[in-house]
Amino acid sequence: MAAAAPFDQRFGLDRRVVLPGPLALDGGGSLAPVEIAYETYGALAPGADNAILVCHALTGDQHVASPHPRTGKPGWWERMVGPGRPIDTDRRLVICANVLGSCMGSSGPATTDPATGRPWGMAFPVITVRDMVRAQALLLDHLGIGRLAAVVGGSMGGMQALSWAATFPARVGAALVIASTARHSAQNIAFHELGRQAVMADPRWKGGDYDAAEPPAAGLAVARMAAHITYLSEAGLTEKFGRRLQARPDSPDGAKSFGFDADFQVESYLRHQGLSFVDRFDANAYLYITRAMDYFDLAEEHGGRLADAFSPATRFCLVSFDTDWLYPTADARAIVHALNAAGAPTSFVELSSPYGHDAFLLESPALDRVVRGFLGTGT
Repeated sequence: MAAAAPFDQRFGLDRRVVLPGPLALDGGGSLAPVEIAYETYGALAPGADNAILVCHALTGDQHVASPHPRTGKPGWWERMVGPGRPIDTDRRLVICANVLGSCMGSSGPATTDPATGRPWGMAFPVITVRDMVRAQALLLDHLGIGRLAAVVGGSMGGMQALSWAATFPARVGAALVIASTARHSAQNIAFHELGRQAVMADPRWKGGDYDAAEPPAAGLAVARMAAHITYLSEAGLTEKFGRRLQARPDSPDGAKSFGFDADFQVESYLRHQGLSFVDRFDANAYLYITRAMDYFDLAEEHGGRLADAFSPATRFCLVSFDTDWLYPTADARAIVHALNAAGAPTSFVELSSPYGHDAFLLESPALDRVVRGFLGTGT
């Protein structure tokens, strides 16, 4: 294995690397070269045994604990990753890589096809979650990290954590899987197909060959609105918005327009979520990543029995939220049962939160305690 790349203590160190590959893909063929954008936090120990890989969700990126370069907003898990935080960068080297197929620097439909000199677009190969994990393994090889102390992820990040443990069990000391699943349900796939069809129905999509200056923003915004509903809970939406009407300059207390403007506060909120999303995400990347999530079926990859995906070589912690209807607690329990059958050391907790699936991204002292406790010993 190559000598470890030099790490230092600078917080939020942004890096990009082009690896020669080839990277074999589940769909057939291979990808070469492989470009990966990533960030590191903290320092690698002399024994290279303190690295934690944090895997991001569908619309996340490598900027886990530092400002997003496009929006200027704080990192998506800044409350969790940092000096003295549950994932403690005073003790750990934390790595977060932009997934294969995304649009924040890693190889994907928005990056340049070396054969044409133009963006890949829909000529980019369809990828899987396991392909994403294999690309991350190439990155760790480049960094000289043979074994991870832990891999951590929520939602699609949890899928990656599971796939890491199944694909490279000898390289993963512990896996922390939060608000995730071992495969998508028909309902999950249906919501993603709704979003994909919204993108592809936008006249600006042009079969995926759109100008970056004129993307299919309307379709992508609708896709984001539909998906965002699945990240919330009915109780949370009711508490935050109820049926309250949206204030306007001519109606400060809100009034029905008897038209199709955003009369209700929840309508205005969803429209804002959609419009702000298109400023930071690529439409084709959205298609590719949602397809990868829909294809994810860990049992299918291991002969149809989920327990066969796991090895006692890795220690696991599963976390679910009681109001998460996207990946409900039943999904986590199915994984726990498979882990028990495989003889893998496993802990599980269901946390209470009004915020639905998004709870893992929001302030949660209970989740902080679980993460700190699981990563504090034995990794």
